Formats: sequence, C-alpha cells, structure tokens
Amino acid sequence: MADPVGSYARRMSDQNELLGVIDGHNDLPWASREQTEYSVEGLSGVPAPSVFQTDFERMSQGRVAGQFWSVFAEDSEDFDAVQYTLEQIDFVHRLVRRYPDRLAFARTAADVWAAHESGRIASLIGAEGGHSINGSLATLRMFARLGVRYMTLTHNRNTPWADSATDAPTHGGLTDFGRDVVHQMNDVGMLVDLSHAAPSTMADALDTSTAPVIFSHSSCRALSDHPRNVPDDILTRLSTNGGVIMVSFVPVFLSVEYAEWMSADRTGTKPRVTIAHVVRHLNHARDVAGIDHVGIGSDYDGFDDFPEGLTDVAGFAALREALSDANWSDGEIVKLFNRNILRVLSETDPQFSAASQ
Repeated sequence: MADPVGSYARRMSDQNELLGVIDGHNDLPWASREQTEYSVEGLSGVPAPSVFQTDFERMSQGRVAGQFWSVFAEDSEDFDAVQYTLEQIDFVHRLVRRYPDRLAFARTAADVWAAHESGRIASLIGAEGGHSINGSLATLRMFARLGVRYMTLTHNRNTPWADSATDAPTHGGLTDFGRDVVHQMNDVGMLVDLSHAAPSTMADALDTSTAPVIFSHSSCRALSDHPRNVPDDILTRLSTNGGVIMVSFVPVFLSVEYAEWMSADRTGTKPRVTIAHVVRHLNHARDVAGIDHVGIGSDYDGFDDFPEGLTDVAGFAALREALSDANWSDGEIVKLFNRNILRVLSETDPQFSAASQ
C-alpha cells in the first residue's frame, strides 16, 4: 500500500524540490466577472500580457507553483452570494479545463506536489466571506465537495454570526452559530481564514478551532494600523495553533502614509510603496509568529495598485531576491513561499478528502 504520509515527509525534507511560491489569494475570478464576463480566454500572456495582473507567462516569470483563486461575492443584499460564489467556483474549474497544460486542480497537499511534478501550477480555491454560505452549513459542506479549501469568516461587513474588521461590532466576535461554522469547517478540513475578521473574531476562532487557521491576505498591524491587519497578540498565537499569516501586497495595508492618501481620495502626491515595505512586514511576522507561520497572500487582481517591483504576478521573483538581500536564508524563503502552507494543508487533508467524496 502507498504511504502518502511518508512520501509527503520525504518531499518536505528535500529543500530543493519545490521552490516556487504558493500564493494564498488572487482575485482573478471576480476581476474576470467584472471585466470579461467570466471568459477564460486570453490568459496565456503571449504575445501580449492579459488585461489582468495575472497570466501564465507572468506566473512563469514569478515562479508560481500554486495559486489559491479567491471566489467572492459582494456582501450586499443586491447580490445572491451563494449564486455568485458558485459562478466563480465554476470559473476556476473551467479555467483549469481550458489550460490543462498549465494548470492542475488541487484539493490537497499531495495534489500540489503532483501538479509540480507534472510541470503545472496547482490551482486551489478559497472563498472570501462567510456570507457566501447564507447561514447554511449544508452550503458550506457542498462548497467543500466542490473543492473550496478555505473560507474567510467575514468580508467587509459583519455576518449574522461573526464581526468583521471593517464594520461596527455587533457580536463581540463569534456567535454560537459562528462557533458551529468553525467546528464544521474543522470537520470537513476547510481552513478557517481570519483575514477580514475583527480581532475579537480572530481570538474566538483561535479559541474554537482544533485545526490550524490562516490569514490568506493580511499584514501586520504593529507596522501599519489598518483594521485589516493582524495585531501582535494574535500573531503570537499562531505558533501554538500551527497557523500561517500570508502577508498581502496591498499598499493600504503596508503603509500608513498610503492609507492616509487613500482616505483623502488620492489627492496630493501618492506615497511610494516598494518591495521593502513587504519585506518589513514579512520580517515582523517572522519575528513575532515564527518562521514556520508566515506565507504570501498577494491579493493580485483585487486592487488596482501594488508596490513598485510587485505590480503583477511576475514580481514574486523580485521578492525572492529582496528577501535574499535582507538575509533570509534559502530554507526560510522556501518555508515562506510554500512549505508552511503545505504543512497546514497536509494536517487537514484527511478530513477534507473524506468530506469531498
């Protein structure tokens, strides 16, 4: 009988086998909905770049090994969140079928390795916003069966069961049903994503979850006091929970000056935000949470402006160089780029595989 655990452990011990980045958050499905009516055409990047910040030529330049595609619906009464999320899940599946030589659908860490070994990019799904289940645990379970590997508990507004970072608090964190959602996610192996959540929700989820949590696209509040960023007292808990903060490249989260410029309707001179800002947040996350608890969650195609040198998915290569210049070892960069999130996936794969049957 095959020994998937032993095989996985052997792969993890080989620091040179997989060096590319597994990015925790890319909004191409929503961007495609808004700009090209969910078309999966024109993404090769040859002979010209796509209209997005993402295409396969630039992913190759950035050495992308895996991508969590975000499936998202506005948290507004004007949207049927379940329908829009299902449409974007469908987009990801169609995207993989359209480019079978470039992408491989991935549900587990073993799938990521198999994609790498076949020379393709592992294509995973993460749902952005607990409103997408419309208060239904059955919908949550069905999302898991369709391959949704993580879900953020909130987006910009509170759900009826969890407080968002960018809304007036109404629950003080998670309600009893919110804890039921976390338990159900643990049971089906879906990762609890705390990006967009209020600190009280983060703390309640950490108290409730029996599995590692993630932040798919957040940065460090100690460096930039934005409500979407993660406070140090939460970062310190990742070492005991086993989770990962995947640092975002969104300038609003990286720079106080940029956030103030945005709040002023982009009037005046735009503050410079560079790769150095990202490295600074990565350094802080490493120092507070530990090297085993940091990752990358770019948020490409979810914002219109990114740091100098990181304007699209090709920028991951420049980030690697910047980290080397900042005295990150090769082993640390590999952990950041893929090993840490692969570990979290592997620890929850058995439950997810069972729920997906």
